[in-house]
Amino acid sequence: QVQLVESGGGNQQAGGSLRLSCAASRIHFSIRTMGWYRQAPGKQRELVASITRGGTTNYVDSVKGRFTISRDNAKNMAYLQMNSLKPEDTAVYYCSAGRLDGGVDWGQGTQVTVSS
Repeated sequence: QVQLVESGGGNQQAGGSLRLSCAASRIHFSIRTMGWYRQAPGKQRELVASITRGGTTNYVDSVKGRFTISRDNAKNMAYLQMNSLKPEDTAVYYCSAGRLDGGVDWGQGTQVTVSS
């Protein structure tokens, strides 16, 4: 099991930026893929971005060109740089880690609120 703790959420006006960080600890298996999910009120959790250990990234269409996911394997950290924020980006953002043994762990989430 991997413990994940997110930070960096907050309030921004439309067009602003935020950087989310995810710190992983209590690691017993190498992490294959890390991802950022979000869940808006009344909606299901959706995958926003993911990154493999080798650096291959994937994004949901709605954030392409605005968000960038990255990771530092040596530090066991993942990041989500969010630029040109829109009100529809408002959600609780969760960090996830796909372990080598096939398991998936989740952080507790951090709130991002974007006002117009």
